[in-house]
Amino acid sequence: MHPCGGSGTGFFSQTRLPSYADSNNFILIYPETPNMSRCWDVQNAATLTHNGGGDAAGIISMVNYTLAKYSADPARVYAMGSSSGAMMTNALAGSYPNVFEAGAAYSGIAFACASGQGQATPMAPNQTCAQGQIRRTPKEWGDFVRNAYPGYTGRRPRMQIIHGLADTLVRPACATQALQQWSDVLGLPWSRNATGTPSAAYTQMVYGDGTQLEGYFGQGVGHTAPVNEQVMLKFFGILK
Repeated sequence: MHPCGGSGTGFFSQTRLPSYADSNNFILIYPETPNMSRCWDVQNAATLTHNGGGDAAGIISMVNYTLAKYSADPARVYAMGSSSGAMMTNALAGSYPNVFEAGAAYSGIAFACASGQGQATPMAPNQTCAQGQIRRTPKEWGDFVRNAYPGYTGRRPRMQIIHGLADTLVRPACATQALQQWSDVLGLPWSRNATGTPSAAYTQMVYGDGTQLEGYFGQGVGHTAPVNEQVMLKFFGILK
């Protein structure tokens, strides 16, 4: 999913994912929203509710169409995005855990952090979420996810959260909140940090054994954190 102001075709050219798709035989979907300055509606109750509608439902329709048309594997569907697209990645993982096996969010916010705001754009008057000023306990963050799909008892998506520590547009506290949220949802405590992973500027935060939840914080990295295709695709299980 593209960032605010972006497009599907524009985001196609901004990462090396197309070349990885060609060489590893997987399908890419590049959705696009024309609304709200081309920012995804992650503040919308419809998107934050299973089968509720909104931009999320449009993306789910694209996934279902692709699975049917190309006889793709429904157990290997993944979401990733940058900035507003990262926010939608968390939204999809929360509202549609039955669809996505894993997600990677680059410079996003926790699921439902912006809920109830008029807009989820950099121009919106309410920036308390993006500035990391929403205060919730890990369980409260987790409850937002659980309440998005009442009665759901199936597996939850594995999550990778990446953020720059020099990001002033979407503060790194937002990534900390997302990690707290998924740690609670997945029942995985923080286990260790690994400095210099995957490169010198980054510190990896490992939860459990690291196969279901991990975070990366980049020193001196602003908005947005660059996409590391290899690290993401290895986490997804596409690359060995």
